[in-house]
Amino acid sequence: MKSDSSMIDRPGFSGEKVPFNLSVSTCDQSDQNTKQEPTVNDFLLRIIQCHKATLKSKNEYLIEVITVQENQTPLNRIYTELYITEGEREGVNEEHEVLQIELSSRTQISQDTQIHCNDIFKPLSSQESKEKQIRTVLTKGIAGIGKTISVLKFILDWAEGNANEDVNFLIVFPFRALNLVKDKQYSLHELLLEFHPELKELNPMKYEEYKMVFIFDGLDESRLQLDFSKRLYDVTTASSVDALVTNLIKGNLLPSANIWITSRPAATNLVPSRFINRVTEIQGFNDSQKEEYFRKRVSDQDQASRIISHIKASKSLHIMCHIPVFCWISAIVLQQIQGQDKCVEIPKTLTEMYIHFLIIQTRIKNQKYEEGTENDPKSLLESNKEIFLKLAKLAFNQLLRGNIMFYEEDLRECDIDVSDATVHSGICTEIFKEESVLHQKKVYCFVHRSVQEFFAALYVFYCYLSKNMEALGYFLGEKYETVPEIVPLDVLLKKAVDKALESNNGYLDLFIRFLHGISLESNQKFLRGVLTHTESNPESRKKAVKNLKAMQHKNVQPERWINILHCLTEMHDCSVHEVIQEFLKSKMHKTRFTLAHCTALAYMLLMSEEVLDEFDLRKYNTSDEGRRRLLPAVRCCRKAVFAGCKLTEQSCETIASALRSADLPLRELDLSINDLQDSGVKLLSAGLVNAHCKLEILRLADCELTEESCEAVASVLQSVNCPLKELDLSHNDLQDSGVKLLCVGLKNPHCKLEILRLSCCLVTEEGCSSLASALCSNPSHLRELDLSYNHPGDSGVKLLSAKLEDPHSQLKLNVDKGGEFRLRPGPRKYVCKLTLDPNTANTHLSLTEANTKATWKAERQPHPYHPGRFKGFCYQVLCRESLSGRCYWEVEWGGNGAAIGVAYKGINRRALSDHYWTGNNDKSWLGYNDKSWSLYCAHSTFSVRHNNQSDHIPAPPSFSRRIGVYLDWLAGSLSFYNVSSDTGKLTHLYTYRSTFTEPLYPGFWMWDSSVSLCQ
Repeated sequence: MKSDSSMIDRPGFSGEKVPFNLSVSTCDQSDQNTKQEPTVNDFLLRIIQCHKATLKSKNEYLIEVITVQENQTPLNRIYTELYITEGEREGVNEEHEVLQIELSSRTQISQDTQIHCNDIFKPLSSQESKEKQIRTVLTKGIAGIGKTISVLKFILDWAEGNANEDVNFLIVFPFRALNLVKDKQYSLHELLLEFHPELKELNPMKYEEYKMVFIFDGLDESRLQLDFSKRLYDVTTASSVDALVTNLIKGNLLPSANIWITSRPAATNLVPSRFINRVTEIQGFNDSQKEEYFRKRVSDQDQASRIISHIKASKSLHIMCHIPVFCWISAIVLQQIQGQDKCVEIPKTLTEMYIHFLIIQTRIKNQKYEEGTENDPKSLLESNKEIFLKLAKLAFNQLLRGNIMFYEEDLRECDIDVSDATVHSGICTEIFKEESVLHQKKVYCFVHRSVQEFFAALYVFYCYLSKNMEALGYFLGEKYETVPEIVPLDVLLKKAVDKALESNNGYLDLFIRFLHGISLESNQKFLRGVLTHTESNPESRKKAVKNLKAMQHKNVQPERWINILHCLTEMHDCSVHEVIQEFLKSKMHKTRFTLAHCTALAYMLLMSEEVLDEFDLRKYNTSDEGRRRLLPAVRCCRKAVFAGCKLTEQSCETIASALRSADLPLRELDLSINDLQDSGVKLLSAGLVNAHCKLEILRLADCELTEESCEAVASVLQSVNCPLKELDLSHNDLQDSGVKLLCVGLKNPHCKLEILRLSCCLVTEEGCSSLASALCSNPSHLRELDLSYNHPGDSGVKLLSAKLEDPHSQLKLNVDKGGEFRLRPGPRKYVCKLTLDPNTANTHLSLTEANTKATWKAERQPHPYHPGRFKGFCYQVLCRESLSGRCYWEVEWGGNGAAIGVAYKGINRRALSDHYWTGNNDKSWLGYNDKSWSLYCAHSTFSVRHNNQSDHIPAPPSFSRRIGVYLDWLAGSLSFYNVSSDTGKLTHLYTYRSTFTEPLYPGFWMWDSSVSLCQ
């Protein structure tokens, strides 16, 4: 088979190029001269054999150019089985391919059911065979993972008679070829002949009698509209290509045919899921396969070992080698450098690897096509500068449009002379592909999307050096259009990162990595044949690094920040990683973490093979945003404690994505005391019903949930995949209506719940009746039901207690601390009874009204000695009761003023001075130490104080002398409210946020005043 330019790289198989020219040669027609009339079977067999021969000729060999020599390699000889699995790894945003690489590289090949590419239409079991017909299969996989090579292997095995012998015809419709005829009108028969003219003798009216498989390769490359609303049933009726494709997929045309679609994840939603019977995924190389690849690819095993060691030593390179095509690029670069360029430092970053790849391929082109001997990188790049810059412009323009396949008009837009493409045949071999797909019509692409992103970054940096605002304006906006000379490099880099973070699908993530890498002077020197000059500005580089470390944006998924770390690596800054490595070694959890540190820690935990027994966000000393950046580490622990970490609905999206991961070890998740709301629980539910989810314990106490959440949770409990055994929905206003919805799930035989906590959920007799009914319907699993702090009433308790009388029942029921007041809205449902402790009262305080009122007296009171008593001028008293849960109480004060607060038992009991105004009472007065928190009330003014730090707060319009206090000990919040004397309405005054480490005691300070506990 002769080499031509009609090749396209098939990633993962020695960087090979595969013939994919759909124009075919004429089959042998010698039987036409025979006198014997062929039978129908002989006639069909001859067409099938001709069809197989044509497909075999197009897919039998792989062509690659490693040096100046071209080699033909039989596909079957070098093909390595790719892992195709049933279902999808939904663990990350579907469109974010860089992130998929990161996370996939950690977990190795998943343990999902594996499917050989020749068996994608076959049921996995006899039961599946009965349940559904697998007509249409969608195979997804990121760019370069081996989707098309799987298609070619499928075709070749059929053509050689080694698989799927029941199939009569394979019809291959690559989308890149369909794009070329998208504006024409065809019948299905006419379109088939455009691609497979060897089938011209087939009778289209007989299509339904044949076993046919249609392969639509590269859905992500489609430029068709794919409007599935159009209907077409006749194979001989002319219509648009779009209508033909969509009706084949829907089954309106040839419903008995099988359909195989391949696509990158970003484009899978172009085909509605209702038309897909099976989704499969190609997962790429695990660590052992990477090593196997390099040993096959590099004949010198010593050199192969050195390459493997170098790849393993660089985390960034090792991760990228999860993609087979990157293994090919790495093998070419490292083989050449280790074999020839002894003085060249081995690349350690992506940018360095791709710069060397460009230089090596330019050298090969120079030697092969121009018979040159030039080895100097600058001279090599300089001689090709014009075409490289045009390709770079093309790369950037099409990257912004989301295109990875280009046509003649796209090239002309960047002044690339299509007719002169043969001049650049070397470039079109391993960097930029020219492919004949239909009657010698051309399509073009870079060898891999990452190469396009590298060239796009090269173009932007070239524009920056030459003060060309054409590309820079996309990032900088109108502000800098008239004064490009004043744009510092760090500003450009920051604006580019800002733009990248605006995108949900990460389409600029690798681009900004390369852009930061090229900004290094050392890398600019390698590219000086293309760039106008190099720019060295250490101060600008420092600012760029500082910007990356301090970067903040709202509504950005935590995983997205990992790419910022890689930008730092491209700039040779490893300081963040070093800090985290020291932290992991020392286990010093008091270290204050910046946002960059949190991202680095999450990343290192993700990349580690170690599974944490427990991951508690509260243990890390960082900001709320820092804790959110740590969320991705939920993927590598058995128990995750995220209670009271100010998480929101967006956090649920990250966690739900993790729950859908195939290898997730998570079994227990505590999300209590976060503002998740119903919308967050709905997102979580999508993860909980996934077949991969193995979560057994879920805590959602105090998450601002309503009956809407109950409906979502009920659907989870009814799922056959739901593994939940313990569920805590306490302290949410679910009400009876929510409990009724929840009971729909409890009744379902798939429900495996053993423990259900509904404490303080506004449940009455009506809700208890629903629960009793559910327990009767599905009595086998639930063994503990917590309905404390509700108002079940005697009848509700009786209904549930009847279940306890069943001798087979193991149910433990808790209906303690109930009452009608538990149905009050807001914090009042947590009201607790308090009394003042006489043993703590200062001798100037008089306790009356059954120890619920304290009044300051000028004369000493006859209190006996007690070590816990406040002494001297520390006019304070504590309550008897220690609090460590949710509690609410109200206090009324009179006189000149009072301090109302809480304190640890260990607060100092004696003032250092006899005068309050000296400021030396920091170890005893409420709020003047780290053991107490207080609200000071005087006339119509308020102030708060903790650890001797105070703030004045404005008084509400309806000022009163009654104060409400709500303590949520676990959440670390202490709130004060002004209680209206007329309506009883609560007006929020102030909330302390802290981490309480021991029980708290309500306490009061007063002088010439009084304090009463309101019962």
